[in-house]
Parts: sequence; C-alpha cells; structure tokens
Amino acid sequence: MAGIAFGGFDDSFSISSLKAYIAEFISTLLFVFAGISLSLTDKLTTDAALNPDGLVAVAVCHGFALFVAVTVGANISGGHVNPAVTFGLAVGGQITILTDIFYWPVAQILGSIVACLLLKVVTGGLAIPTHGVAAGAVEGVIMEIIITFALVYTVYAKAADPKRGSLGTIAPIAVGFIVGANILAARPFSGGSMNPAVVSGDYSGNWIYWVGPLIGGGLDGTIYSNVSMHSEHIPLTNEF
Repeated sequence: MAGIAFGGFDDSFSISSLKAYIAEFISTLLFVFAGISLSLTDKLTTDAALNPDGLVAVAVCHGFALFVAVTVGANISGGHVNPAVTFGLAVGGQITILTDIFYWPVAQILGSIVACLLLKVVTGGLAIPTHGVAAGAVEGVIMEIIITFALVYTVYAKAADPKRGSLGTIAPIAVGFIVGANILAARPFSGGSMNPAVVSGDYSGNWIYWVGPLIGGGLDGTIYSNVSMHSEHIPLTNEF
C-alpha cells in the first residue's frame, strides 16, 4: 500500500519549494483567467445560458489553457493547477501533506481568486459566472466525482506512474483533452468543474465543488497508487 507522508517544514520552506508554490500560483491564475474570460465572452455574445457553440468554445479554451498551464509548471511544481489533483497525489503518497497544504490553500486558491479579481477589473465589474447543478445536489456531486476521477486518473497514468516513459508534452496534452471532454459531457449537469479552487463570491452550492472533486481525487490516489502503479507489467502476446 502507498504511504501518506507528512513531510518536513525545512523542505517545505526550501528555495525549490517556494519556487514551486509561485509556479502553481501563476499556472492556476493563467488557467482560471483564460477559462472564465471565455465564459464571460460567451455570455456577452449570446443570449442563451448554454448553447452548443458556446459549450464547445468553453471546453476547447479550458483544454488549451490547461495544456499551457500544466506545461509551464510541470518542471517546477509538477503543474497540478487543481486542488483535487494535488489532494489525489497526496493520498497516493506522491507528494507530502505539507506540500498539499501549501499548494492549494496558499498557491492554487489564491491564484484563482486573483484571476477572478483581475477579470472583474478588466471587464468593468462583470459578475464572475458560477457553476450550477441541473438535476440536484446529489447528482451534481456524483458527476463531479466521476469527471474528477477521470482527470486525476489521467494525471497518474501520464505523469505520476513510473512506467509512463518520457513525459514530454504527452501528459499536458492528455490532461487538457480529458478536461475539455469532461466539460463537454458534464457542463449541462454540474458545470464540469473538477476543481474547488475557483471562488467568485457566490457560495450557493459551493460545497458540491469541494466534496465531489476531492472524493474523486482521493479515490484515484487510493486506487491507482495501490493497484496500477504497483502491479507487475504483463507483456501482451498474440500467442495462445
């Protein structure tokens, strides 16, 4: 079983760790700014709350923005850009609990808040759009668990698994693709958040986007790290 490591304060305040926190802050800020900016643009240019063209544009924008955010942060902080990803990696013993704490309450959430504040300034005070559930709270939580599981599973398979091979650009592309696909699939039902970091001031139903993503990420940390990462490689053969 993979062990959860608490970590040491000396390492948490090292120069490399401080650089990692800054990288997570910047990457999250860029990702949230781009994603929400496109959502605002879609609301300004169309009267409908949700239309197929706007949905595709939002999904593509989030996928591209996350690809860039993960790529620029990968060699410094790992390019998590999401508290659910960080939590899932901590549960799986890939990072320490202290790193998890500094990554999302300090770096990622602060980055998303700054992004929202900057958007309010540059858009003349427009309201930041929030996610909402179409069917109900329970259904929304389940949807967020499933799509976050898909996201964090992809992160484990393409970035954390020692059998992944050379990282290159494959991991950021895969992460961007799964986020775009999840938004296309889940936007009409739960918003397709996968991320509890974005704060806009409207906290109605906000708990859904904490509970769902963190459960999904935690399940990945338990399942992938203890099953897939520790299983022996079985070569494929066409002989019977």
